[in-house]
Amino acid sequence: MNMYITKNNGKNRKIIDLGNGITIGGSEFAIISGPCAVENEKQIEIAAEALSSMGIKILRGGAFKPRTSPYSFQGLGFEGLRLLKNAGQRHNMKIISEIIDPRDLDASYDYVDIFQIGSRNMQNYALLKEVGKFDKPVLLKRGMAATIEEWLMAAEYIASEGNDNIILCERGIRTFEEYTRNTLDLTAVPIIKELSSLPVIIDPSHGTGRKELIRPVTRAAVAIGADGVIIETHPNPCEALSDGKQSLNFEEMKAVLSDIESIKDCIYKINS
Repeated sequence: MNMYITKNNGKNRKIIDLGNGITIGGSEFAIISGPCAVENEKQIEIAAEALSSMGIKILRGGAFKPRTSPYSFQGLGFEGLRLLKNAGQRHNMKIISEIIDPRDLDASYDYVDIFQIGSRNMQNYALLKEVGKFDKPVLLKRGMAATIEEWLMAAEYIASEGNDNIILCERGIRTFEEYTRNTLDLTAVPIIKELSSLPVIIDPSHGTGRKELIRPVTRAAVAIGADGVIIETHPNPCEALSDGKQSLNFEEMKAVLSDIESIKDCIYKINS
């Protein structure tokens, strides 16, 4: 089979080191946050300033948006990456953004610290193999209809090209349930940790599609042993050009951060 499923068998856990003391995996609980899409300079600057003041060190923002409808906002492209990078530099934050075309990887390299591969591209093998040739971490989201084995095999496509700095992200799968946007599979966390050495984080924003569920799902993510979360926030979610219904405002994000610390304290007391 492969090094993650059969050899590592959940041992010798991988820690992704982004520099400046920022890591994903190990004893740290990583928090990634920002708007679904970079809309303009003012929006991303406000977001970066607010999130940085909360202690968040990794800024997310979409520049290339693979939307269900071709008529929906598709992102600002490389201009969005430039705005995202500039905001991150001003506030000493690392940058993660989704790349959807292998031809854009070289040009995107200097803008991002983590390449994100979205759910729709989890089995885009040409993209996976190409990103595997780079020396930057890759966040690989689970496909909306992918099994855990298929997800891990997608990670193997990246690793087989030489890049094993991979972060897995559970973001919900498609089931018959329509109340939530997706059905979030929290059991994927302990399963992945049994099968693989890779860090695994949770996306409660896409996993539920409902902002009122983000707090309880994040608490559950901490309790079940996830290595972090990626949460969509926006200065004014009602005006967001993408995913406003599942985006938190900054006060709501502060409440989530308080929950994270409380659950971490409880787990520490249980384990000590």
